[in-house]
Amino acid sequence: MLEEVERWLEQRSWSVADRPLHQLVAAKRASGQTVSVVLPALDEEATVGDIVRIIRRELMTETVPLVDELVVLDSGSTDRTAEVAAAAGARVVHRDTVLPRIPARPGKGEVLWRSLYVTSGDIVCYVDADLREFSADFVSGIVGPLLTDPDVSFVKAMYDRPLGQAAGQGGRVTELMARPVLNLHWPRLAGFVQPLGGEYAARRSLLERLPFPVGYGVELGLLVDALHTVGLGALAQVDVGVRIHRHQDGLALGRMAAAIYRTAQVRLARGHLVRPELTQFERGDSRFEPRTYAVDTEERPPMAEISEYARRRVA
Repeated sequence: MLEEVERWLEQRSWSVADRPLHQLVAAKRASGQTVSVVLPALDEEATVGDIVRIIRRELMTETVPLVDELVVLDSGSTDRTAEVAAAAGARVVHRDTVLPRIPARPGKGEVLWRSLYVTSGDIVCYVDADLREFSADFVSGIVGPLLTDPDVSFVKAMYDRPLGQAAGQGGRVTELMARPVLNLHWPRLAGFVQPLGGEYAARRSLLERLPFPVGYGVELGLLVDALHTVGLGALAQVDVGVRIHRHQDGLALGRMAAAIYRTAQVRLARGHLVRPELTQFERGDSRFEPRTYAVDTEERPPMAEISEYARRRVA
């Protein structure tokens, strides 16, 4: 590990306990910053309601007014995600109603990018909507450094990720794809425990300057581009405990890994590359059946370049 990264781990890796809520509330009042929390959601009716209720109950009260805005960005759910989220107290926005001039593409990064247009907070906090046994620490932990340290611009959550009953075995794409790629090509990011984690917060002034891969590569893309934009010293991570969520099967993880590798490849080359495909195999009645999928390659430009966003910010 680079000496720079060792120093970063000492100076920019914290625990949620390092910044108690009363300290964060005081810092928020003193700075006048506002906080938006965004939950990207696709068919998450089983979990999204509890997450919204906990955030409202613990971080959106008169005594703890840490979160100013709570938005669920629905990317096309076919279940009751929108209804459940609204009943729990979130503002629900459908992906296709945001910037309708630009046809929406499927993918997590697409809704994260569009969320910048429908939120107003100085700090934007992203939380996956499939978390179980959710704790408000996931929000307060990662917005804390942004409220208390003006030199910090981007904060990732770190946590244990159990797989079934096995502790620390989650994050298979992280260990098999993202961590090796980062260590080889961006060794200054080698200190991030959960580089692909879906819980992170950043200053709007940074996010609006970054391109957003529309699919699974969004977390790696934002992390790499944030490093190049603001430097390692402006990045941080906070230990928030344990993350329990729905795990995907091996084939889905393969598609995720391909999209993440493609995102890294684009950042290494920054040139024209052939649109890739990934062929996987599933056992049929009498033989293995090939299934070919397009790998996410589209990216949205920095939100600051979108004319509607620029007009809204001026207004």
